[in-house]
Amino acid sequence: MQKTDPKYQALFTPWKIGNVEIKNRIVMCPMGGTSLFGWFELGGCHFDKEAAKLFLERAQNNVGLIIPGIAPLRDTFFGKWLWQNPKMFEELKVFMDEIHKTGAKLFIQLTAGMGRSWAITELVAPLHKNKFTRALIKPILDTSHELASPSPQPSRWAPDIECPEMTVEQIHEIIEAFAKTAKLCKDAGVDGVEVHAVHEGYLLDQFSIEFFNKRTDDYGGSFENRYRFAAEVVQAIKKACGNDYPVSLRYSVESKMKGFREGAVPGEEYTEVGRAMVESEKAAKYLQDAGYDMLNADNGTYDSWYWAHPPMYMPQNCNLEDVAHIKKFVDIPVVCAGRMEPDVGAKAIAEGRIDAMGVARQFLTDPEWVTKLIEDRLEDIKPCICCHNACFNFSSSKGHANTQDLTDTMHLARCALTPQTMQSKKYRIEPAKKKKNIAVIGGGIGGMEAAIVCAKRGHTVTLYEKSDKLGGVFIAAAAPSFKEKDKMLIAWYEREIKKYPAITVKMNTEVKDVKALGADEVIVATGAKARKIPVKGVERSIQAVDYLLGKKPVGENVVIVGGGLTGCEIAYELYLQGKKPVIVEMMDDLIVTKGVCLANTSYLRDFFKANKVPVYLETGLTEITEHGVIVKNKEDKISTIEADSVILSVGYTPAPVVEKAKNVHIIGDAKAVGNLRTVVWNAWDVAMKI
Repeated sequence: MQKTDPKYQALFTPWKIGNVEIKNRIVMCPMGGTSLFGWFELGGCHFDKEAAKLFLERAQNNVGLIIPGIAPLRDTFFGKWLWQNPKMFEELKVFMDEIHKTGAKLFIQLTAGMGRSWAITELVAPLHKNKFTRALIKPILDTSHELASPSPQPSRWAPDIECPEMTVEQIHEIIEAFAKTAKLCKDAGVDGVEVHAVHEGYLLDQFSIEFFNKRTDDYGGSFENRYRFAAEVVQAIKKACGNDYPVSLRYSVESKMKGFREGAVPGEEYTEVGRAMVESEKAAKYLQDAGYDMLNADNGTYDSWYWAHPPMYMPQNCNLEDVAHIKKFVDIPVVCAGRMEPDVGAKAIAEGRIDAMGVARQFLTDPEWVTKLIEDRLEDIKPCICCHNACFNFSSSKGHANTQDLTDTMHLARCALTPQTMQSKKYRIEPAKKKKNIAVIGGGIGGMEAAIVCAKRGHTVTLYEKSDKLGGVFIAAAAPSFKEKDKMLIAWYEREIKKYPAITVKMNTEVKDVKALGADEVIVATGAKARKIPVKGVERSIQAVDYLLGKKPVGENVVIVGGGLTGCEIAYELYLQGKKPVIVEMMDDLIVTKGVCLANTSYLRDFFKANKVPVYLETGLTEITEHGVIVKNKEDKISTIEADSVILSVGYTPAPVVEKAKNVHIIGDAKAVGNLRTVVWNAWDVAMKI
């Protein structure tokens, strides 16, 4: 075993939360979908064995403190309170014994609720709007309870829905439920609980923020009244469990909000309408004095969601400065989360600026990453690329609530890059019943993933790539300056594939006749080709892939035709380079694709708005001229936009080198254009069955 690099040493020192000692400073932060009590199941809360398996594997790989995802105090369906399910806590006790054998500690996160941040779906929204259907479904799904907020206000996800005001009786029920549930957790051997949350614009946060809270009773108005709900929660837990029982608080230092559904991007000058730093300094001390033993901190609300769920566009360690500042005002431990890098986290801990480093989605991508860090095997760590394609792809665009598929809503915390995460029954490596010679055509991510899975199962694989590089179209996708993790992922695959003697890679080899390969099975992973549009002057344009690969330079003023994810990322990169991008999009919003997380899309929308990047919505391209483009909007108004260069980003079409036939399997974008999740998962779907 190699010795841990000294620069990470501070991460592997013990610390205490109250009287509970944690063996190291790495905290696995809570993620929706990883609750030990299930998540959004019709059958109600239960001890979730899939989540238990997830946490035990991470505990066996040297994480210090685990905080599972939110456990609603009241079932989403049928409304049963969590404390009314004693069998679940009996199973939890057995699990805690297993966790403690690893040396890890575990806190259960309990939530007061979501209020206006409840991600109401396209399916549920119309049922809630109609009084009759709302009453009809109430025994199964009480939307009025789920949406209950401190004051009447628009839903974050469906602004035409007004969230009802929570009653004082409901507040007291929740406080009582916190105390009863925390006591059951303590009796089951759980090391502590975390209160969710004066954080991210969830219910307790809405009560604390004057912008959301217009109440005139004891839970609104003054500073003390707005934070009363959160204070009474910890006081009730301490009364039930004793003052020595640790209670953490999920906490947002600043809201980073400009208004309803509008966040502030890094570096932007704005007026804070949520919790500003001056109030946060006071609030952190007040909450500590109320009884909280730790602040698990970052920034943001659902209106500025990219601070709490940073996509790749956000700076690494994006919340560190604010969290380190707030630590000056409390005496309890403070954890910082938000694209934290181990070297930066270790340095901040060594300097006393924070007490521990919070990490979330990297644990979904690579369960062994802490062990690899300890053993100085950083190159073996599969990087999380902050895509949110599987772990949290709540999506929304103009006029639409959460458009995420129901199956995704019910199964969060999966991973685009590691299908086994929270899906261990569906995706697993089993030895092949008959070992075969497999030909994989295409050395992109899908082809490499399929080759690795086949090799793990005992097959012999030959991978054919027509170019001199592995990575396929993902090389272009990883080209922008903010895609450092994407570049790391390609490099990881290049190293990983060399670990398997059963895989032979043939570069600069184009396959024209699959029969000549002599393979038992053929996997076609040749990706997709850029779509062409029939407009006058199209020959003057540059395809998005050609721009990203640096094949064709662009001028100062650039029109990007297509406001999907790729087009917006190109515009963002051009702006960062100091150029002047303009986006032309036929839809009524940017990035309307389902499955792209609102944290990602809202960042780009807010960034373009804040930096005055021109965006032409509901506008079609009619001609590309020598001096720019001619476009037409929905009122048939013709406009000319001057430009030095025009980039086309209007989508892709599958490009399989052969049609599907017996023993020929087409995967990834060659089958149907999607994203990295569809590519990787499809590779497993096929490779597991061969």
